[in-house]
Amino acid sequence: MSDAASTSADLPLPDGASRIGGPALPVGQLDVTDDFSGLDDPEEQRSFTEAPDTSRSGAAESLLVVQGMYCAACADTVEAVLNGQPGVLRAEVNAASRRLRLHWDPAQIRLSELAQAVGRSGYRVLPLSQALSLGQRLAETRKALWRLFVAGFCMMQVMMYAWPAYVSEPGEIPPDIAQLLNWGSWIVSVPVLLFASGPFLGGAWRDLKQGRVGMDTPVSVGILVTFFVSTAATLEPTGPWGSEVWFDSLTMFVFFLLGGRYLELKARDRTAGALDAMVSRLPETCERELADGRWEQVAVRRLRQNDVVRIPVGQAFPGDGVLLDPLASVDEALLTGEARPVHRVVGEALVAGSFNLAGPVRVRLTAVGADTRFAQIVALMERAATEKPRLAVLADRIAAPFLMLVLLAAAFSAWYWWDTDAHRAMATAVAVLIVTCPCALSLATPAAMLASAGALARKGVLVRRLQAFEALDGVDVVVFDKTGTLTDDQARLTAVFTRPGVAREQALAWARPLAGASRHPVSRAIAGAAGEHAQVAGTVTEFAGQGLLWQRSDGSELRLGSARFCGLDEQVLAAHGVPAPEAPHAHLTDAQGWLATFVLDESLRPDAAATVARLQASGVQTWLISGDHEAAAWRIARAVGITHVVAGASPEQKLAELLALQAQGHKVAMVGDGLNDGPVLARANASMALGHALPLAQAQSDLVLQGGRLADVADALVQSRATMRIVRQNLVWAGVYNAVCVPLALLGWMPPWLAGLGMAASSLFVIANALRLSRRGEAATPVAAAPMPAPVAG
Repeated sequence: MSDAASTSADLPLPDGASRIGGPALPVGQLDVTDDFSGLDDPEEQRSFTEAPDTSRSGAAESLLVVQGMYCAACADTVEAVLNGQPGVLRAEVNAASRRLRLHWDPAQIRLSELAQAVGRSGYRVLPLSQALSLGQRLAETRKALWRLFVAGFCMMQVMMYAWPAYVSEPGEIPPDIAQLLNWGSWIVSVPVLLFASGPFLGGAWRDLKQGRVGMDTPVSVGILVTFFVSTAATLEPTGPWGSEVWFDSLTMFVFFLLGGRYLELKARDRTAGALDAMVSRLPETCERELADGRWEQVAVRRLRQNDVVRIPVGQAFPGDGVLLDPLASVDEALLTGEARPVHRVVGEALVAGSFNLAGPVRVRLTAVGADTRFAQIVALMERAATEKPRLAVLADRIAAPFLMLVLLAAAFSAWYWWDTDAHRAMATAVAVLIVTCPCALSLATPAAMLASAGALARKGVLVRRLQAFEALDGVDVVVFDKTGTLTDDQARLTAVFTRPGVAREQALAWARPLAGASRHPVSRAIAGAAGEHAQVAGTVTEFAGQGLLWQRSDGSELRLGSARFCGLDEQVLAAHGVPAPEAPHAHLTDAQGWLATFVLDESLRPDAAATVARLQASGVQTWLISGDHEAAAWRIARAVGITHVVAGASPEQKLAELLALQAQGHKVAMVGDGLNDGPVLARANASMALGHALPLAQAQSDLVLQGGRLADVADALVQSRATMRIVRQNLVWAGVYNAVCVPLALLGWMPPWLAGLGMAASSLFVIANALRLSRRGEAATPVAAAPMPAPVAG
C-alpha cells in the first residue's frame, strides 16, 4: 500500500462509514475491488472476527464468504492460497456454503493482504453481512444470468446455421454456402468463448497458476479444443481436420453447463438459506438518540451498550435491550420457536433478532454485537457451515487424482482414435473431458448435510458439526440427563427443614450466596426463594454434579449440595425429620454438621414421555444417567417409560457408563445440559445440549436444541437417517453416472453436447436430491433458533 493510502486509512471514520479502498462509504456498500483496507477497520472486524486469544498464540478467527466459487476445487484453491501466506495458521473453506473460516495472526499479517492474495487468484473475500446484501446478490445473479443468456442466444443462432447440414443430403449444400454458414457459426461462437465460458476458463487458469488441476480444467480444455479444431476446419476445410465443425456442440454444452451451474447456485442458496436468513435479519442501520434528544441514523455495528435506539414497525432489534416504552408486541419466533406474538411491557428484556410488530418503540441496549444471544446463535451455525464432513473430505481427496485420470483418459481416447479418424479422436477426447468432471461427487455429501442443517435450523435445532449427521445415523442408544433435561429447568422450593434454633429465613439467607453462584435448577430455585442478599466476603467454588463450597473470610465453611457432598447419611437426616428423598433435595451444612434441607418440586417436560416412546418405537434404547439419588431418578424414569437407570452418578461415573455402552458396540447419543455433562457430551458418538445449557455443555455438543423441546431429539435422529440415505443415493448416482458415461464417451458414442448435458444433469440431480431434505422442515414452525436463557448444570 502506498504512503498516501496508509495515511488516509489512518484517518478517523464517521459513524456508519467504512473504507475498503478509496473514500468512506456507507456500511453495506463497501467497494472490495481496490485495496481491501476496510477489512482492517476494527469496527468492521468486530462483525466477523473473534479477537485474538492469547491461549491460541494470539490467533484471531474470521468467518467470511468467498465469492466466485463453484466447486470443491475452487475451495481447495482458496485454501492453498491462504495456507501459504505468513501468519495464516489454518484456512478452511466449505464449497457448498462458500464459507471461509480463517485462523490468522494479526501481528504477522493484515486481513486486507490476505484478501488481496485471494483476489489475485480470482476470488473475492467479503464479510458475510455484505456478501448477503441485496446489491451483492443481485450483481452475482445478474452476471450469471447474462452469461446464460449469451450462451443460450448464441446456441440458438449457431443451431440455425448448423441445421441445414443436419437435414440435407451430402453435397446438397454448395461448398461456398457451407463455408459461409461455418463462418457465421464461428462469429456467433466467439462471445460464448470469451464471455459465457469465462467462469470455466478463469477457474482453470487460476488452478494452473497455483500448479493444480481443478474441476474447471478438463471442461476448459474441452471448450478450447472444440473451438480451435472447429476454427481450423473453418479456415481450411480441406486440411487434416476436415470440414466438419462443432460450434453447435460447443455452444450447447456451454449453455447446459451454465444452466446447471446457475440452478446449483440457487439451490445452494436454499441449502444455506436458514443461516443466511438469520444473519441478514439485523438491519444495517437504525436510529440512535443523541444527548439533545435528536435522532441520528447510524450503522448497527457502531452501536454501543446503553445507547437508546428507536425501532420502527417490522424491523428487528439490533441488540439485546430493555424496553423504555409502555408496551411492545414482539415476534420472538427466532428465539422461542413460537410463532405467536408476545407482549413486553416497560422494563422487560428484548432480544436481538426478534421483530417489532406494532408501533415504533424505544430500547436501551444492554448488549450489542458478539455479546448478544443472537450473535451466539449465528456463531454456532457459522461453524457448522464452514466444516467439512468426513465423507466430503474423502470425496475431495478422491476428486483430485480422479481429475488426472480424466486427462489421461482423454489423451488415451485421442491417441486410440487418431489413426482411424482424427476428427472423431478430438470429439471423443472432448466428450471424455466434459462428461467425467467430478462435481457431483464433491457436492454429494455437503449439499445434503447443509440442506438438513437448514431444515433443522428452521425447527430450532442448531447443528454445530455437520459430522453429527453421520454419527446420529448409527445411534442405537440415547442417554438422557435428568434435571433440566427430562425435567423442566424451573424447579420450585416446596419445603425447608432446619436444625433446632435455625429459622427458615436464616437458612435461606445462608444458602443464598452459594445458590446464587450456580445455574443449576435447584440452586436457582433456592436463590429465587431467598431473594436479594448483601455482598458477602469469601470464595464460592462449584463441584460439578456435587454441590458448592463457600469458604468465608472468617475461615469457616458452608456446603450446599448432595448428602454425599455434605457428609450426611440417611440416619442423620431421618433423625432431624427429613423425609425420604422422593423429590430433589439440597442440604446445607457448616462445621457443626447439618443446618438445613431444601425440598423442591420438578415437573416433567411436556413432551418427554412422547419423545422416549418415539425413540423406543424406532428401535433406540433409552437410558437415564443422573447424579440425583435413586428414588428421584426412578420416579422420573417411570414417568417417561425409561427402564435403564443409573442414579447417584458422578461426572466420572457418567463417563464410565457411557464408555461401557460403547465397549459393548453401541453408538450412543447423549442429551444433557449441565456442567457435569461436559465430559459425557464430548465422548458420546453424538451429543445434544438444550438451549438453556451451560456454554461448556453447548461447546461439547454436536447439536443445540434451542427451543428446549425434547421432541427435537427424535426429529434430529429421523433427519439424520434421511440425510445419510440421501448422501448414499448421491454417492451411488455419482459412481453409476461415471461408470456408464465414461465408457460411452471413450467409445465415441457420446457427442460433446450430450456430455455437457450429462455433466450438468449429474450435478443438478445431486443438488435437487439434497433439497428434498430441506423440504422436510417446511412443515415446521419457520424458526431459525430458540432462546439462550440462563444456563443450567444438571
